[in-house]
Amino acid sequence: MHMVASNNRTMQRILKTSLALTAAYVITTFYFGLRAHSLALISEAGHNVSDMLAIILSFVAVYFQSRPANDHKTFGYQRAGVLAAFVNALTLIVLAAWIAISALHRLYAPVTVQPRLMMYVAVAGVLMNGLIATLLWKFSGDVNIRSVFLHMLGDTLSTAAVIAGGAAILFTGLQWIDPVLSLIIAGMIMISSYGIVRDTLNILLEGTPKNLSLPDIRTAIESVEGVNGVHDLHVWSLGSKSHALASHVLVSEMPMSDCTHILDSIQNALWDKFHISHTTIQFETRGCETTHGCSAPPELEIAGAHSHDHSHHGHSH
Repeated sequence: MHMVASNNRTMQRILKTSLALTAAYVITTFYFGLRAHSLALISEAGHNVSDMLAIILSFVAVYFQSRPANDHKTFGYQRAGVLAAFVNALTLIVLAAWIAISALHRLYAPVTVQPRLMMYVAVAGVLMNGLIATLLWKFSGDVNIRSVFLHMLGDTLSTAAVIAGGAAILFTGLQWIDPVLSLIIAGMIMISSYGIVRDTLNILLEGTPKNLSLPDIRTAIESVEGVNGVHDLHVWSLGSKSHALASHVLVSEMPMSDCTHILDSIQNALWDKFHISHTTIQFETRGCETTHGCSAPPELEIAGAHSHDHSHHGHSH
């Protein structure tokens, strides 16, 4: 728990630093983008505004994720970061569409740009975005932080492209290079945003985590000695890293102590193979026969096993 709190404080500190640097760069890029008549630079400013939104949302999400569960939020606020990443990615898609439309318009109505100014500002952007991306890399396993990391990495690459574009315009005088660069930047934003939308929407809709296979999980449970069958199996993500499972497990009639041994074996298998630590297992001696869903027979309720182990397996393996 102490390590989680320490990580959250570190993430908040990095996000604050990133926000301050990004805000300064947005103002600089937009101002000099207007001065240089460069749509590519103005697009970069817009891209970085979305990064500011991403950082703010992520900061709020990290704050909420650190809050404990309560009677109203029994799983805590683990999905705050997922929701932040989803909203952020949607705004990026809208921004990318705007950049693309503006670039296409400028292809038909060329504007003379100042390539030297483009290059100077872009060099500063590469250094800043590269620094922030490096700081965020350590925490990029979290989907919330990963959405910000991808923004910054994309910004670093797209800003480097602006430098190359400025050099090309300087040596060739071809003004269409600027809007073409903007289209490339818009495409990069679209690609990175689509992945975030897909992953976060799967979590919000409680889909099976993309790195887990339900048939493999079913096989792992059925391979435990004493298990006769598995049904009503559900696996979903609580946050970007934690997964939960609920299932009915068919067993033979036996003493309570034997059920406990089977439960322990199932939990160990789920943690060792799939890193699932939050489980709810209900034992049954016959299949569900009601038409309104699965339920344990009344005389077997005492044999039902409900495990909500959040930390035991995480520390013992």
